[in-house]
Amino acid sequence: MKIILFLALVFSANTYAQDDHQIDTKTIKRFFEPLPESIIDEEENAALIKLGKTLYLDPRLSINDKISCNSCHQLDNYGVDNEPTSPGHDNKRGDRNSPTTMNAALHIAQFWDGRASDVEEQALGPILNPIEMGMPSKGAVVSKLQAINEYQKLFAAAFPDQKHPFNYNNIGVAIGAFERTLLTPSRFDDYLKGNEDALNQVEKKGLNKFINAGCVTCHNGVVIGGNSYQKIGVVESYETDDPGRFEVTHIESDKKKFKVPSLRNITKTGPYFHDGSVETLDEAIRLMAKHQLGKDVDAAFIEDVKAFLGSLTARK
Repeated sequence: MKIILFLALVFSANTYAQDDHQIDTKTIKRFFEPLPESIIDEEENAALIKLGKTLYLDPRLSINDKISCNSCHQLDNYGVDNEPTSPGHDNKRGDRNSPTTMNAALHIAQFWDGRASDVEEQALGPILNPIEMGMPSKGAVVSKLQAINEYQKLFAAAFPDQKHPFNYNNIGVAIGAFERTLLTPSRFDDYLKGNEDALNQVEKKGLNKFINAGCVTCHNGVVIGGNSYQKIGVVESYETDDPGRFEVTHIESDKKKFKVPSLRNITKTGPYFHDGSVETLDEAIRLMAKHQLGKDVDAAFIEDVKAFLGSLTARK
């Protein structure tokens, strides 16, 4: 990954300073990786995944039996609810946008501030969050599920080697296993695997501009982001009251740093930024170019880059 970042900086600052410079396919593939076919053995873990999906969709994990993981991370809507911030069990809202669960298991960490190391840990947070699902304690969640006959069978099947499979940690293990199946290959993956015709000419032009401008410095790798933290407003200051990763690390230099979001399915997962304050992808591209790269980009740049980003949308 350090090599990728170094290459990105070199290309954006020196060799490929012009947005329309044509970059060869071999070089492009140094910045990105196609999604793997799988990151969990779905046959071997079928019972665990079945339990995880059932839990993911079950509103009974909330205090009022109305909010499920799927309420904010909708499986039929690219893993989001398209809300700036999501309403919780009593209609209160947090201060950060709900990111997609699609491909999330491939990120460096979870949540905007990286406070959870993986999807298994992340899945347990919202259940006890007083604004989100509002359950009062781990014990209350376990007791609630134990009283449901369906879960007696599902937990026993998912954890056959455990004498007492009902525990709070196993809820996260199961939901995380299910989320590891949520990979969304796109035409861009076909392109990276050698199908030159998978992208049209406008999309390829946008990809070149994306790299030449320096967007690839942060948005690279298998999920086109999700693998580093970056300060918002690194070149030109960006106003936000959110301390970002500082809340986790208490390191001064982490103020206003956030996990770089994945750009997979980005045309479908607005509104944008950590607080969901940016309604359109056009504006998000413009603001990122300005605040992260120090560039005032024109409409043609935005349209071409947006066309490339469209190639990251999951194949139906």
